[in-house]
Amino acid sequence: MDGTEAQMSSSGGKRGGWITFVFITGAVLGLTLATGGWLSNLIVYLIQEFHVESINAAQISNVASGCSNLFPVIGAIVADSFISSFSVVSISACISLLGIIVLTLTATLDTLRPQPCDINGSSICAPPSSVQYAVLYTGLALACIGSGGTRFTLATMGANQFDNPKHQGIFFNWYFVSVYAASALSNAIVYIEDNVGWKWGYGVSAVANLIGLAAFLLGHRFYLRDKPQGSPFTGLVRVVIAAVRKRKVQLSSKIEDYYYGKDGMTEIPTLPKKRFRFLNRAALKTEGDVQSDGSIAKPWRICTIQQVEDLKTLIRIFPLWSSSIFLGTPIGIQASLTVLQALTIDRYLGPHFEIPAGSILVVVLISTAISLTLIDRFLCPMWQKLTGKSPTPLQRIGLGHVLNILSMATSALVESKRLKIARAHHLQGRPGSIVPMSVLWLFPQLVLVGLGEAFHFPGQVALYYQEFPASLRSTSTAMIALIIGISFYLSTAVIDLVRRVTGWLPDNINDGRVDNVYWVVVVVGVVNFFYYLVCSSLYKYQNVEKGADDTSSIDKM
Repeated sequence: MDGTEAQMSSSGGKRGGWITFVFITGAVLGLTLATGGWLSNLIVYLIQEFHVESINAAQISNVASGCSNLFPVIGAIVADSFISSFSVVSISACISLLGIIVLTLTATLDTLRPQPCDINGSSICAPPSSVQYAVLYTGLALACIGSGGTRFTLATMGANQFDNPKHQGIFFNWYFVSVYAASALSNAIVYIEDNVGWKWGYGVSAVANLIGLAAFLLGHRFYLRDKPQGSPFTGLVRVVIAAVRKRKVQLSSKIEDYYYGKDGMTEIPTLPKKRFRFLNRAALKTEGDVQSDGSIAKPWRICTIQQVEDLKTLIRIFPLWSSSIFLGTPIGIQASLTVLQALTIDRYLGPHFEIPAGSILVVVLISTAISLTLIDRFLCPMWQKLTGKSPTPLQRIGLGHVLNILSMATSALVESKRLKIARAHHLQGRPGSIVPMSVLWLFPQLVLVGLGEAFHFPGQVALYYQEFPASLRSTSTAMIALIIGISFYLSTAVIDLVRRVTGWLPDNINDGRVDNVYWVVVVVGVVNFFYYLVCSSLYKYQNVEKGADDTSSIDKM
């Protein structure tokens, strides 16, 4: 990393640049470590400490994961529209800390969780009381809201510290490396929860959150802060309303008939693009729309050409964005079911070390971190030598689709083998029975998921950051979080639907057919991949020259 970017000196010089990287990365590491510490092992915590049935625990975990990935969008909108990214991250980190403290109390105070199943020699598990559920869900809600408000807002804030697209690309690479590294390291907390105690594991999560918040606040003197310009979504709504109100007005082929803003045409004026030409009427000047000084007289009857083109950009990119929802949904389904599979098989590596079931997903994180490095250091340079240019974001996303389908097919085959072994040893109808099958069988499917994520997640962030309007820059990087959030909720709905209409997902998965669930997901993934191919073939980059520069920078660490 070079230090050519502007930095703020103690005497009050320019803000931004690489000096902010240390503080933002410290915040990313601490906050991600804290979130991974409580979220990765949530299924096991609910089953063991709150006596929740396994499938229900997986559903609750999916809802929590979905919540933590929906709130980044809300945080991004607030940062873009009302308060700064700095304020959003600071407030969210405090909320996250409060939520983890509440979860720590549920693990520490006996009155906040049900009594153990084997108390007084009884094997009956008492369900949680209403108060215990209320405290648990309050902690989960606060932790989800807090973690959601920090992650992608931090990504956008970090990228905004640089004017050079190359440096922005380098930051995004290191941001993803930091996220995956911290997520992998959070499995050390999972180990503490399983082997030392839940209160100690959640306590470490709270300390990590506090350290992340402190690291972020220590850099406040150095951050370049963008002032919110008001809600950009208001302008987009105005475009629709103005276009509808002028639906009977004839479009013009003259540049001077369109409104470019109060300051006039600072650049070479161009006619609005023909695609979605109905919306062009929103910028068409009619009598009484504009005052003599060039300002807008009727805000809901006239918009600038830029606002019209911004809305068109969002409409163009929506099909691509929607295809990614069904890319993330199988990942959410697999994450939950893999933990349940891990609970039923031999997790020992050697005679003394047993992998915690909640830590099995660390394989995905390690695979992604390693794959990101290999892609940037070897695959992209090789691709550039062969084709003369770096792989585009759309190509990266497409390859991620293929790898995701292969992962689900592998999951189905492995589960079929696990069920055959369970039947051979007559383990049906025996809850808690361990199938004599090594946990290493789960690794290939998780490695493929991680490899796919190394392609499609950075590809999507690069695409949205490149193509979204500048007024929606924070929202653009949060779109991937929205995809993940919706995907987790959809995965919850899919699992619930499967439970209602089939017998594939009983509480004891040795009696079910989880492999059939995976095969259904494979079919959906194949159909979605062809939908993606159609969308990507029809999509035209809006920032072609800038996109080429940004893509190259993202591929070169």
